[in-house]
Amino acid sequence: MSDVVLRCEALSRVYRDGDRLVEVLRDINLTLAAGEKIAVVGASGSGKSTLLNLLGGLDTPSSGRVVMAGLDLSDLTERQRCELRNHRLGFVYQFHHLLPEFDARENVGMPLLIRGLPRGEAWERASQVLERVGMSHRLDHRPAQLSGGERQRVAIARALVGAPDCVLMDEPTGNLDPHSAAQVLELIDELGQERASFVVVTHDPEIAAHMNRTLELIDGGLRAR
Repeated sequence: MSDVVLRCEALSRVYRDGDRLVEVLRDINLTLAAGEKIAVVGASGSGKSTLLNLLGGLDTPSSGRVVMAGLDLSDLTERQRCELRNHRLGFVYQFHHLLPEFDARENVGMPLLIRGLPRGEAWERASQVLERVGMSHRLDHRPAQLSGGERQRVAIARALVGAPDCVLMDEPTGNLDPHSAAQVLELIDELGQERASFVVVTHDPEIAAHMNRTLELIDGGLRAR
């Protein structure tokens, strides 16, 4: 597969629960191409969020490896992993995790400030992305002043503002009303046509149906559905 954005090889994650070892993920292999959209489904507690955390370098595998931009995440320092995430990845969580003391534009522009862009340029790019997700009228509103759907769109804008190769989404429509969920789905479809790649953890069959392929986590293993 050409233009590989992200891949994992023989990925496993084991946790210790007292005297017992719990194998959450076992021998996971996955390759994500540019512009590809993958849904990951499975029962609650099956390890879907754990898989996203491993793919994003937020957690360390017990064995196997994750390769992004040709780099094995396990070979990088924490600082290097943070820089790679800032430039290559976008994250959208089920609970938006917006900073309550900052307005929408500031929340979206924050990753660019961390990257080292001047404040004016960061705010300008944040404004452009917020306009794209239909939030140009809410630039100076703080999260508490926004609806659930609006907060999630701000979170998506934050994930996209750095032009990442890949966006990881954990139940992006789980707390949204049907109208807001449909808007998120339309945005994923639109961005997928522009070579952005997505790994979306979801319980929503409509979201899964819009992906290029759906994979299911069962008993720690990942299989095509």
